[in-house]
Amino acid sequence: MNLRTALHIALSCSLLSSLAHAAGEAKSGLAPANLSVEKIIERNINARGGLAAWQRIHSISMSGQLDAGRTRLDGGQVGQQAHPSSRGEKVALRKMALEKGASGTIIRLPFRMDLQRPGKSRVEVQFNGDTAVQVFDGKNGWKLRPFIGRREVEKFSDEESRLASQQQELDGPLVDYASKGTRVAVMGSEPINGRDAYKLKLSLRNGDVRYLWIDAKSFLDVRYDGPPRHFDGKLRTVSTYYRDYQLLEGVMLPYRLETVVEGVRNIEQIVIDKISLNASLPEARFSNPE
Repeated sequence: MNLRTALHIALSCSLLSSLAHAAGEAKSGLAPANLSVEKIIERNINARGGLAAWQRIHSISMSGQLDAGRTRLDGGQVGQQAHPSSRGEKVALRKMALEKGASGTIIRLPFRMDLQRPGKSRVEVQFNGDTAVQVFDGKNGWKLRPFIGRREVEKFSDEESRLASQQQELDGPLVDYASKGTRVAVMGSEPINGRDAYKLKLSLRNGDVRYLWIDAKSFLDVRYDGPPRHFDGKLRTVSTYYRDYQLLEGVMLPYRLETVVEGVRNIEQIVIDKISLNASLPEARFSNPE
């Protein structure tokens, strides 16, 4: 899963599609050129804990801290209104911070994220006594954004609903990929953080294309390019890197995510303090947060 949209909803989930661990230091070497896409996928699933282990997981809950801007040189704050559901707003605030000469301390906000099959998610972010909420029940989504003065629950826009509906299930994009309507092709290998990685092209059922890099030694996910975002009038690539992985109840999970927007200097970081598997989550967690 990524914790992908690394809370996208980033964490977006995402926090959501590929949970992987780039284990240990190793010298870079050429990835085996004759390894088929089927073998790469098989080894990836096994490295992440195996098919049976992931099929036993019906929910994931996590909490930690996420980057939300920096303090300004004049003592004010920039980016505190950012919410992971709106990367455009975050990018605009980050650009404003750079224009105003922001170089202060990174602002980190506590968050909680719940994921549950099929395709349900809830993200809560706290700041100054307020809580921003984003919920998706698998079909419909709602958001509450007090950080930017929006204190009434709003429905997802068409684009937000489209993106949320594309989030992969908890076990990531490669498990049962054919039944999800995804086609996977190997595009060669590239170095990621000094280690060779297979670059996979994921052609989704709706025609969208995503890219996933699998470490050539550990066979764990190391990078995922999600939906591009508009910035400065251009469509920019958004890449999430998975770090600091640990074994939890038989599966490998990342405890740190770094998101990079093409052309933007700053890196967004999500640090996870706690993860719980198969917690009992009431259905109300994924309904309209009125």
